[in-house]
Amino acid sequence: MKIITSISEMKQHMTEIKRNGKTVGFIPTMGFLHEGHISLANRAVSENDFTVLSIFVNPTQFGLGEDLDRYPRDFAHDCSLSETAGVDVLFAPTVSDMYPNEYSTFVEVEKISSVLCGASRAGHFKGVATVVNKLFHICLPDRAYFGQKDYQQVQVIRRMVSDLNMDITIVSCPIVREQDGLAMSSRNTYLSTEERKQALILHQSLAFAQELVGTGERNAVKLIGEITTLIQTSPLADIEYVAVADVNTLKAVESIQGKVLLALAVRFGKTRLIDNIVLEV
Repeated sequence: MKIITSISEMKQHMTEIKRNGKTVGFIPTMGFLHEGHISLANRAVSENDFTVLSIFVNPTQFGLGEDLDRYPRDFAHDCSLSETAGVDVLFAPTVSDMYPNEYSTFVEVEKISSVLCGASRAGHFKGVATVVNKLFHICLPDRAYFGQKDYQQVQVIRRMVSDLNMDITIVSCPIVREQDGLAMSSRNTYLSTEERKQALILHQSLAFAQELVGTGERNAVKLIGEITTLIQTSPLADIEYVAVADVNTLKAVESIQGKVLLALAVRFGKTRLIDNIVLEV
């Protein structure tokens, strides 16, 4: 596996790869890799001739008071996992290279970025869209792989790719969970023992929602109420939102018909966790 930190070197390398007719799979990450990331890498390796994984803790997607400085990092471990997964190039640019002095160009995907997580994290998806756009131009992928846990992020990127006529296929991969059901996340390391235990209510609430819909519940407001009540049985849970939304536009829906998204954002102490499930009737 080759490690590249320079944008110019990466562009030159990928231009040569594409010139040779190879298909490129790309996994953008912020590092501190876990099995969820590796599942994306495994799929990319299986579906493409050449696989790139990037590690970049993107400052423009962190708001004031968020966890940029304490975001977990372990580059040596990330390199080991990536190489074992069969990644061909690990791209790890510096902040000064990605955002040089007087940097002033950003990409903003309207409407879909303003709901759910976007309602409380002003500028977050502007930072996500900008950095992913830049990484796409540098790494030249045919396919890019994202986890469904960040469902809204995937939909924002899909919209950006469509609106800007990018010839890139966005592949959404299933959520990877711990054995007890907690969705894998780099931020899980922040949780205390008790917070980690109580955070299991998220997966339990999604399973409960699926059960309710399976027995005939179709009223989104009632479903939200039931899920909210269940999550509140966890004393440390501080709910940011429980939402039922259209799977494409992420607009709130009143009735559960066809496929809908049930999405959660809940804080345990200082740690903000998200989870979701697509319900289908």
